[in-house]
Amino acid sequence: MDFSFTEEDLEIRKNVSEFLQRELGPISKNIDNSGIPHDFILKAASQGIIAPVVSSKYNGSNLTFLQSAIIAEEISKVDTSMATSVYFLLDNAWPYIIEKYGNDSIKDELLYDVTSGKKFIGVASTEPSGGSDVAGIKTSGRVEKNRVIINGQKMYISGGMEAYKYGGGHLTLFRTSGTGHSGITMAYVPASALKIEKIENMGRMGISTCIMYYENTEIPDYYIIGDMNRGFYYSMDGFNHARIAVAAACNGLSEKILDLGIDYIKNRSAFGKKLMDFQSISFEAAELRTELEMTKLLTYKAAYLADKNSDELPVYSAMAKLRAPQLALKILKSVMMWYGAYGYTKDAGLERAARGIYSYLVGAEGALNIMKLIISKRIFS
Repeated sequence: MDFSFTEEDLEIRKNVSEFLQRELGPISKNIDNSGIPHDFILKAASQGIIAPVVSSKYNGSNLTFLQSAIIAEEISKVDTSMATSVYFLLDNAWPYIIEKYGNDSIKDELLYDVTSGKKFIGVASTEPSGGSDVAGIKTSGRVEKNRVIINGQKMYISGGMEAYKYGGGHLTLFRTSGTGHSGITMAYVPASALKIEKIENMGRMGISTCIMYYENTEIPDYYIIGDMNRGFYYSMDGFNHARIAVAAACNGLSEKILDLGIDYIKNRSAFGKKLMDFQSISFEAAELRTELEMTKLLTYKAAYLADKNSDELPVYSAMAKLRAPQLALKILKSVMMWYGAYGYTKDAGLERAARGIYSYLVGAEGALNIMKLIISKRIFS
C-alpha cells in the first residue's frame, strides 16, 4: 500500500499554494465583509482551480478527486473564514454531476463558463421543513410540452447571490411523481429565473446564503439532469463527492490553526519557561497532531475511493465528513486557549475560523447525525 503523493500531486499543491498566497492571502481578511471578489474567481479559473475535476473537453483540468482535495486543503489554509472553500466545493462536485449525467446541450451551455469562472453552479435541496430528509422535499415540478414548471421554496442555499450577479444557478431537486426517494427530479435552474432573498449568517459570510422562491418558474426541459424521477440518486452521488472537499477543507483549516498554535507555544513564555515545556500543553498538541493525521488519511482514502468509483465511497466520505469538522473545532478551541485573551480578539484571526467552521458542523452536505446514520447502516447491513 502506497501512501505517497505523486510528483504531479506535489506540484499541484505547490503551485496552488503559491497562487493562493499571492492572490487570496492579501484579501482574505476582508472576505467576510466584502465577499469573494469575482476577479479572484476568474484568476483561479485561469489556474485550473475552479471545477478542477471537469474534463479537458470543457476546458477543465481533468484532475482527480484526490488532487481536488489537495486544492481544498490549500484554500482553507489561506481563507480561514471558509467562504472560498464553500465556493470551491460547490463548483467542484455539482459541475461533476452535470458532466456525468447531463445531456450534451446543457453541458455545452454551462461547463465552459463554469471552468472559466464566468458562472457558478451550486445545489438547491434544503427546504424550510428541513435539509437532511431529501426524500421528503415538497417543491414540485411538472413538464408541459418542452418546458418544466417548478413551484416551491428552497432554504439556506449557498451561492444564490453570486449566481444571480455573475451568472449560473443551482441543480434543484423537485418532486415530479410518487413519494419518497422515487419521483424526485433534478434540473438546473438559473438564478436569474428566481426571486432570491439573502440570509445573514454568523460566519463564512463571504459567500451568500439564500432563500429561493420558485413561483411557476419555467425552464427548458433539456435543463433536466439525467432521467426524470432519478434526481435523488444523482444528488446522493454529488453529496458523496462534495463531502470529500468539505473534509479536506476542514483538515486544511485544522493544519493551519494547529501550526499557528504550535508556533505560539514554542515562543510564548510563562512562569519562566516556554509554554511548550508544560506537559499539559505539549501532550495536547501531540494528541491533536495525531488526530489530524488520522483524519487526513481518512479523507485521502475517501478521495481515492471516489477516483476508483468504489461502492465504498458513501461510507468513507461520510466518515471523513463526520470527523473533520469536529476536529477543526476542537483544534480551534485548544489554540484559542493556548493564546489566552489574545485568542479571543479579532486580531488573532481565530474567531473568523471558528465562526466559519460551524457551517460544516450544523449542515453543509449533510448534518453530522446523517453521517452517523450512513455509517451505521453500512455497519449493520
